Amino acid sequence: MWRTYKQIDKGSDLLSPTAHTPLPRSQRGIQLPSRSVCVHCHRQLEWFENIPLVSFLILRGKCRTCKKIIPMDYFVVELVVGLGFLFLGWYHFNSNQIVPALLFRDFFFFSLFTVIFAYDLKYYLIISNLVWVGSIVAFVVSYFFLGFSTYSLLLGILIASGFFLLQYLVSRGKWIGGGDVRLGVVMGALLGFPNILVALFLAYVGGGLISLPLVIFKKKGMQSQIPFGTFLSVATLVAMLWGRQVADWYVGLIGL
Repeated sequence: MWRTYKQIDKGSDLLSPTAHTPLPRSQRGIQLPSRSVCVHCHRQLEWFENIPLVSFLILRGKCRTCKKIIPMDYFVVELVVGLGFLFLGWYHFNSNQIVPALLFRDFFFFSLFTVIFAYDLKYYLIISNLVWVGSIVAFVVSYFFLGFSTYSLLLGILIASGFFLLQYLVSRGKWIGGGDVRLGVVMGALLGFPNILVALFLAYVGGGLISLPLVIFKKKGMQSQIPFGTFLSVATLVAMLWGRQVADWYVGLIGL
């Protein structure tokens, strides 16, 4: 429980605008914060103002000094990270056998994709440094500890990143961004083949189901920017945990 609570705190820190000032897509670097500060007056927070979830509720969503409203994003991310870690703990400890490498993989990449989801949703930006670190960790864990073959991993990377790169080149960056191309590398290295196909299928189906109503009700236009990294993040996590089950369900559904 204590580790879960600490991860909640990390979740909001990673989303903080003071940690990640919105950057142009061409800028790949990122600077992590040393201490949490108010997003408005930039005063360094006291320890009792930085208690995940609790402080937000006690302060009623306002800074103690400048009285300005604290964005609800932080509370939501803290809540999602906390619930996610509790679920993963339950998921693994109720399985027949606890595999340390799987436990590490799921906790690490849940954290990573939560940050990617939140940051892309808010700023339409996928942080390159996080993607490259995630790619290295994914390949090492998948190949050395989980027994994925080189063929499976490289094919997974080629399918995801290559597919995104093709769209990027054909549309000259209008259909999909460079961050999505790089995100395909970590997806392929994490899922391998054939699970990468499950993630892509879920991402495009989910993206279509969300985007189509927005276009129909004129909340978005055909040329509007869509944070596709959010759909890729959710789809990758689902495929990571239940990829084979989803594939079996779909094959059964279409009668193959």
